Amino acid sequence: MERILVTGASGQLGAVLTKALQLKFGAEHVIASDLQFNKSFKGVFETLDVTNLEALKTIVGTYKVTRIYHLAAILSAKGEATPLKTWEINMSTFFNVLEVSRLLGVERVFFPSSIAVFGPNVSRMNTPQSSNLSPLTVYGVSKVAGENWANYYFNKYDLDVRSIRYPGIIGHQSLPGGGTTDYAVDIYHKAVKGEPFDCFLKASTRLPMIYIDDAVRASMELMEAPSKNLSVRTAYNLAGMSFSPEEIVRSIKKSYPNFEVTYRPDFRQKIADSWPMSIDDSKAREDWGWKPKYDLDTMSQVMIDNLKRYYNSVIA
Repeated sequence: MERILVTGASGQLGAVLTKALQLKFGAEHVIASDLQFNKSFKGVFETLDVTNLEALKTIVGTYKVTRIYHLAAILSAKGEATPLKTWEINMSTFFNVLEVSRLLGVERVFFPSSIAVFGPNVSRMNTPQSSNLSPLTVYGVSKVAGENWANYYFNKYDLDVRSIRYPGIIGHQSLPGGGTTDYAVDIYHKAVKGEPFDCFLKASTRLPMIYIDDAVRASMELMEAPSKNLSVRTAYNLAGMSFSPEEIVRSIKKSYPNFEVTYRPDFRQKIADSWPMSIDDSKAREDWGWKPKYDLDTMSQVMIDNLKRYYNSVIA
């Protein structure tokens, strides 16, 4: 039976992915970890700073870990405030995961990449898998480097590293975490609470997005795919849906017709303008059968229903 370690398990993606892995493999076979203890997790939880090589090595050895989902990182918008720290944390943690996996025989490693790897010199519509990668953020730079190191460890050491270039991830389970696409999470919270929303992007800024259940499913499906089927050892393009702030507002107004939004673009607008507007994920579809289940209106209804239950329970 697999023994799975998740780093950054308390984050937006990590919290949902960890619970999905527990359902599939059993809670006793999934080790959740993060910088601080999280009592909301059932099962095994280890406090872990992934910049500490020896601490990581101890956990992997003690639990005889066979797979690692390495999700610990500083995201795009937050990363621009402290670029050198972001590079140091994002890369040192991944190097530690790669080395420990190589030395202790971890069978598979998952590394999350991002549409942040793309820069303004690519075709922004239906951006191809093999595009020039010239990102404008340190987060994107760290992800490009991570993709190349994943490919290097696969070719040099036969370490089975797998990766996805996530679009913006939208989920109701946690608050925004510092990403440029996180307006599309916050906007639902404001709508359900009956508050106006101040958007930091222009109304027409179209970006690729994905509902969190699809993102989790894609991650697990990629990790379950036979190695012989995989033709990409940097990171796979992944698409869910693409929309702009004005389109998500129209979708929300089907439930909240009086929802008010203002647009005040800030430094994140430049970041968004350097990213794709839509993604060609044909390689993921061909190699491991990827297919999204959620479109914008389906996602909006699920987000609103879940957030209404959450805020009603808080008030109660």
